[in-house]
Amino acid sequence: MEIMDTIRDQVESNDVILYMKGSPNQPQCGFSARTVQALMACGQRFAYVDVLSNPEIRTNLPKFANWPTFPQLWVKGELIGGCDIVTEMYEKGELKELVTEATADAENGDS
Repeated sequence: MEIMDTIRDQVESNDVILYMKGSPNQPQCGFSARTVQALMACGQRFAYVDVLSNPEIRTNLPKFANWPTFPQLWVKGELIGGCDIVTEMYEKGELKELVTEATADAENGDS
């Protein structure tokens, strides 16, 4: 069960973390590319995990999250969703607000 502890630690210790296929500079699927594009447009730093190079995380994260697909965006320990949800939130201006708020807490020393 140590992989579940690793996932829990990643989710809890990063204010904004994206589990994706590939990296922000080289996404390996269209859904990851669209998600990372929306997230990068928010202008805040975020952590990411490439599930293609981390097969244990790729296998176990869907069980941890109760969410079957990738990418998965987590903010402040809470699953936000995948590509469609993130894209929709970005288009409504909600994503930038959420990410800015989450990262502002970290910058102010409150986490």
